Amino acid sequence: MGIAMATTTQDNALYIHAVLAPVFFSAVSLNYFRTDNHLTPLRTAFAFTSFVIFVDFFVVALLLLQNLDMFSSVLGTWIPFVLIFLSTYLTGIGVNYKRTAAA
Repeated sequence: MGIAMATTTQDNALYIHAVLAPVFFSAVSLNYFRTDNHLTPLRTAFAFTSFVIFVDFFVVALLLLQNLDMFSSVLGTWIPFVLIFLSTYLTGIGVNYKRTAAA
């Protein structure tokens, strides 16, 4: 997000963030779900999204920005949170379906 903010407008940076966040978490969750010991897709989606919310709240908002204004932006926070959750959950469903179909 910091690189995008430094190289383009704030709106463009928010759009880039909203697109790349679920892409990144799809890749991370794909790697995660390929292991044998994992949580269910729903629990994993909650865990990943909770981690992002925790970091955004405590590190970004409170420590770096020292205000909670970022949470008033639907495009800046809430849409990426939902897309991270959905991309993780759907990746888990897809990997589990593929694993079940192959068995």
